[in-house]
Amino acid sequence: MYQGLVVVSVLALAPMTWAWLSSSGHRAMAEDQGWQARVPRTQAALVLGAGLYGTRPTPMLARRLDIAADLYKSGKVRALLLSGDNSRKEYDEPTAMRDYLRARGVPDAVMVLDYAGFDTWDSCVRARKVFGADRITVVTQEFHIPRAVTLCRTAGLEAFGVGDDSVRRWASTTYAYAARELFATAKAFADAMVLHSDPIYPGPREVSLTRILAQPGAPGA
Repeated sequence: MYQGLVVVSVLALAPMTWAWLSSSGHRAMAEDQGWQARVPRTQAALVLGAGLYGTRPTPMLARRLDIAADLYKSGKVRALLLSGDNSRKEYDEPTAMRDYLRARGVPDAVMVLDYAGFDTWDSCVRARKVFGADRITVVTQEFHIPRAVTLCRTAGLEAFGVGDDSVRRWASTTYAYAARELFATAKAFADAMVLHSDPIYPGPREVSLTRILAQPGAPGA
């Protein structure tokens, strides 16, 4: 009985260990001093959706967008790939993300909207296969960074991650999301390593990101 419980515990924690080890050395925290110096230059910041209040980003999503704007303005990325859920007409994460960034001085010309980023795996796979990215900086919260970076790297991207220490602002929400990571990472492991799942919407190929990257003199060039 005891040995069985040990085996179950090890199996349950294996996906989390996979995510932490696979992303080790490829992540930074936006609250750390000099964090931008640790972030490599990449083609785009991949900002993952995190919910809306009506038509406005949730505080966690807004923080992701603020970090992405900083990366663009400091020349660390050349484009912003805004990946979220638009599975129904009244719920449009990518457009809300674009509007938030537009109000903060990020030009429309460097933003690409992915309306079918229904989960982290889909967003990573679509970034490579649909939008043609090779090197990205994925932006999310600290508790999500290991899984997000690992999935993007498993999808074939050269990925680095920047996380927000959301527990400083929204402790109860962060702890609730962090508790879900055990199950979310198990699903991610199955999608990426066992089932090799395709995104819900695997195509067609988009050229919007390619066109931005082809522009001379863009930040991060």
